[in-house]
Amino acid sequence: MKFNYFHLIVLFSIILIPRISTAQLSCCANPKAVNGMKIFVHDPVFLSAHESPLPFNYVDAAGKMISFSTSDGKNASAYEIKASIPTTNYLFVFHEWWGLNDYIKQRADELQKSIGNVNVIALDIYDGKIATVADSAGAYMSAVKDARLESIINGAITYAGKTARIATIGWCFGGGLSLKGTSLAGKQAVGCVMYYGMPITEVNKLKELNCDVLGIFASKEKWISPQVVAQFEKDMKSAGKNLTVKNYDAEHAFANPSNPHYDKVAAADANANALEFLKKVFI
Repeated sequence: MKFNYFHLIVLFSIILIPRISTAQLSCCANPKAVNGMKIFVHDPVFLSAHESPLPFNYVDAAGKMISFSTSDGKNASAYEIKASIPTTNYLFVFHEWWGLNDYIKQRADELQKSIGNVNVIALDIYDGKIATVADSAGAYMSAVKDARLESIINGAITYAGKTARIATIGWCFGGGLSLKGTSLAGKQAVGCVMYYGMPITEVNKLKELNCDVLGIFASKEKWISPQVVAQFEKDMKSAGKNLTVKNYDAEHAFANPSNPHYDKVAAADANANALEFLKKVFI
């Protein structure tokens, strides 16, 4: 069965239908059900948890936009920062449900500067669309098709090359995609950082992972709840994979400076943990 990554919609349905288990509501359990859940992105309670990003225009970008071919006969785009010295180390960055905006480009630049010996590619999952309000973000997220999603990620893997050592990082919608990207990278994967993203719920899929995972979560989270995180830990243990979990006494999207409820202290500590993890996997 195929895992679908519209995790915020799925998890909100858990709140509305408490009698159904997380596994039953997962996209793996019922792929067709997710399309019927698109209406939840218009629910005021759901949308209120995702306030519009604060205005930001990034003028000091170190990277540039690139284009690469995908297996579906189209092209995909990404924001790339090349390492100063040629290297086979690649970090794939997955954006939140807002899209590949200037905040993500700035974050990609910061990661490349901090790690140093790595090429950073921030993938554009929305094919050029950027949301500034929750309604649009929900619509764009709902419109993503699994086939196109996988084509974009696989296209980036091909672009990086067969010798590339690939780590991933993502937040929220992109947190789940970070784990997805690690799965698709196969033996080329060296590490995965996922911030408050929906984990893969199929143990057999987790068994296919070829690297360690750092999961950064918010204990006040209403969707990627402590219960979901605890189940993820159990599933990873059952799969025989290494997962390190860092829980913060914060709300969803606490690490995003564009979020009006940004938690500077928690975000700084989470970033330090992420950098330590990524530097080790690229040694």
